[in-house]
Amino acid sequence: MNMVLDPPPLLRTREVVLARNGDAFARLPNLDLRGGQTVAVIGPSGCGKTTALMAIAGIRAPQSGAIAIEGTDPWALRRHARDRFRGRRIGLVFQSFHLVDALSVGANVWLATQCAGYPRREPHRLETLLDRLGLTSVKARRADRISHGQAQRTAIARALLNRPAVILADEPTSALDDANTEAIMALLTECAVSENAALIVATHDRRVLAAVGQVVEMERLP
Repeated sequence: MNMVLDPPPLLRTREVVLARNGDAFARLPNLDLRGGQTVAVIGPSGCGKTTALMAIAGIRAPQSGAIAIEGTDPWALRRHARDRFRGRRIGLVFQSFHLVDALSVGANVWLATQCAGYPRREPHRLETLLDRLGLTSVKARRADRISHGQAQRTAIARALLNRPAVILADEPTSALDDANTEAIMALLTECAVSENAALIVATHDRRVLAAVGQVVEMERLP
């Protein structure tokens, strides 16, 4: 009899302990996420949610523990290789978006290819994402001349451009009303499914929880 095995996880974390000023202060619960799976990491402000995302992204080193994205530990790579790996396999949606005001919406999305060390490949990919996210009409508009919601969707498009294995979103619903919170979470979860990516949302907003498949809480250490 043929056995159908589950695919290996896109993201696996084990006993990841986070440090602040050299002292351990929080632990991320163990995760195993496959394509299309979604999880919210919750807890009050200052509990380590953003720090956990930065550890997964290869930006801020954990004190201990293991992280693997498609079997690769980003912290086992040299800095340049880790930056390149992040650009290609991890999509980041920062709370403050990090758009370049002087660039157009389209140019901001294309920045993802530069961070990954790619040429401007798959030109239709950009157009598809802008259309899906309702940004085609503002493609040529400067980033400082679009609405907050459009800026948020531009950041999501940039995170998705390189077809990442893992999407990390930091407080994506902060300062949004109920309708926009529901819309953004529907968009992120739909993108995770359609792109076969794992989605992690760091949030203290409990309105998000109904939209994800799993909820884990940061563990504060004594």
